[in-house]
Amino acid sequence: MSEIAGRLAVQEGAKFLEKPFGGRGVLLGGVPGVQRGNVVIVGGGIVGLNACKMAVGLGANVTVLDISASRLALYDDLFGSQVTTLFSNKTNLIKSIKEADLVIGAVLIPGATTPKLIKKEDLKLMKKNSVLVDVAIDQGGCFETSKATYHDNPTYIVNDVVHYCVANMPGAVSLTSTLALTATTLNHGLAIANKGLEKALHDDIHLLNGLNTYEGKLTNKAVAESLKIPYEAIKF
Repeated sequence: MSEIAGRLAVQEGAKFLEKPFGGRGVLLGGVPGVQRGNVVIVGGGIVGLNACKMAVGLGANVTVLDISASRLALYDDLFGSQVTTLFSNKTNLIKSIKEADLVIGAVLIPGATTPKLIKKEDLKLMKKNSVLVDVAIDQGGCFETSKATYHDNPTYIVNDVVHYCVANMPGAVSLTSTLALTATTLNHGLAIANKGLEKALHDDIHLLNGLNTYEGKLTNKAVAESLKIPYEAIKF
């Protein structure tokens, strides 16, 4: 789902940059003799990587910010001079969003509330009618002005910046999402059916890592800390 959301973020961002949808009227890939659109991706994980693939494919100028040197090195290896990589700090973030036409929030701390990296006052530095896409909205969002929206009314405007903060973004491409999700989860479902839950969890560390609750106990530490609910580790 993160792969889909990352790719969809650029597709939706490009659409809402169009003038009829409230955007600046910018074509991300530009045309000969006209400057390309600037895409800034905050967070270099799975969402960020897939957003980058789409943005580069459209021909945009792409900047990726992350706190991990090794992650930035991966982007450098994959995309070379097609992408600018920057360490994610306040100075680099502010400098980047000033020039951005589209900013994609791809920050994720699994299970935990996402830090608010772009503040409301920072929006005044951005271009009028530029677009923010907050893929992290399911975890609270990484922009201070983010609030969850829905597919039937996906955007709103704060300080002349268009916000796209749809929770469950993959729902917009439901056929692709369903096929992708069932293909990757079928084996886990079969394992539970054939072995029983406890044996399946014992045999597969990845399945165990996905366990959130068990017999009324919260077993995901990050979720527990975020919601201030008691956490209990479970072993099988």
